[in-house]
Amino acid sequence: MRRKWIDRMGCELPVAQQCRLAGVNRTTLYYHPAKRQEDAATLAIMRLIDEEYTRHPFLGARKMRLHLNAQGIAISRRRVSKLMAHMGLQAMVPGPNTSKPQAGHKVYPYLLQGMEITRPNQVWSTDITYIRLPRGFVYLVAVIDWYSRKVLSWRLSNTMDAEFCVDCLEQALAQGTPEIFNTDQGSQFTSSEFTGRLEAAGIRISMDGKGRALDNIFVERLWRSVKYEDVYLKGYETVPELLMGLTRYFEYYNDERPHQALGNATPAATHAGKSVRREVPLPLEI
Repeated sequence: MRRKWIDRMGCELPVAQQCRLAGVNRTTLYYHPAKRQEDAATLAIMRLIDEEYTRHPFLGARKMRLHLNAQGIAISRRRVSKLMAHMGLQAMVPGPNTSKPQAGHKVYPYLLQGMEITRPNQVWSTDITYIRLPRGFVYLVAVIDWYSRKVLSWRLSNTMDAEFCVDCLEQALAQGTPEIFNTDQGSQFTSSEFTGRLEAAGIRISMDGKGRALDNIFVERLWRSVKYEDVYLKGYETVPELLMGLTRYFEYYNDERPHQALGNATPAATHAGKSVRREVPLPLEI
């Protein structure tokens, strides 16, 4: 009922302030009952796809179909391809047009080739992943600082639209401003709402034109940690349970979980300059 108090169009107060006054978590504004209800068999297949993709994110529809066939599931490559697209999954391999922008959206050049990442807030990045629930699924977006690996913000939604990505960006920018913001060419990140907010803040925009294998490697590692260390273990039943669980996990990830690449320091300490990480080079281009 309190969500209905939030006026996202006509009120002079920012949505974030309205949510604080109403005692509403802003993430819940973007969750609505899914229009498409998958049957139990399809959800089971999507679960297997999600788990195998998390283990081996380089698998495309062809090899994913072979994996499912080995599990005794008769399914066509076309069906697997449609399910992976519905889940927002694509193979992490170099190649053209792996993440297509919407027609009319501006695409920005890739700015990170050969760049050394030497300080916090030099480069931020974002990505979206699929999280399954017993009766459906949601999408998780996060903004991460490349140098410290700190998760600056995150949001849940049951649709892959631009709005919840922009809201996630706004929360991250409330903590600071990066020199470069890097994304793939997905329609959420090439939208005028998203890129316009970056340009208004004077942030240089970088987009990968060769797929996700290089640019999103740090975020993909984050998704693997989130799923294996929390989501798969906890088996959340509902969106509110998932929301509370992820809140606890990201606090642990930022403030308590040591990272080998950071000299066993935490992302929060590294981002705050309280520890100096040993330099780890970017993944080499294949």
